[in-house]
Amino acid sequence: MQEVLDFLKKCQTYYLATLDGDQPRVRPFGTANIFEGKLYIQTGKVKDVAKQIMANPKIEICAFNGQEWIRIQAVAVADERVEAKQSMLDSYPSLQSRYSATDDNTLVLYLQDAVATIASFAGEPKIIKF
Repeated sequence: MQEVLDFLKKCQTYYLATLDGDQPRVRPFGTANIFEGKLYIQTGKVKDVAKQIMANPKIEICAFNGQEWIRIQAVAVADERVEAKQSMLDSYPSLQSRYSATDDNTLVLYLQDAVATIASFAGEPKIIKF
């Protein structure tokens, strides 16, 4: 899992895919954090992406570091605990001007049943499950 986090942080931006009914939606994200042995992402509850995840928690993440790419398929599970939210906000202080661990908007989600594939044109893909 640490290797997946390191990959995402190196890329800085990754792309999160959800479903809006039968229409795929993809948008850039930048938050990733390990808390209590789980990989978390963050968004706001008022955003369409949060509503899409609540309706269908199956997501995919994709990022490219210039030589390799990663694809992560997972189920996103909301964690309403203040401690989980605060851990994310501590990792990304710039978010603290827009989000709070105790507001009604901050949403942190951990990735469950995740399968990450790191691949390139140079060799065999590496699969990491967590």
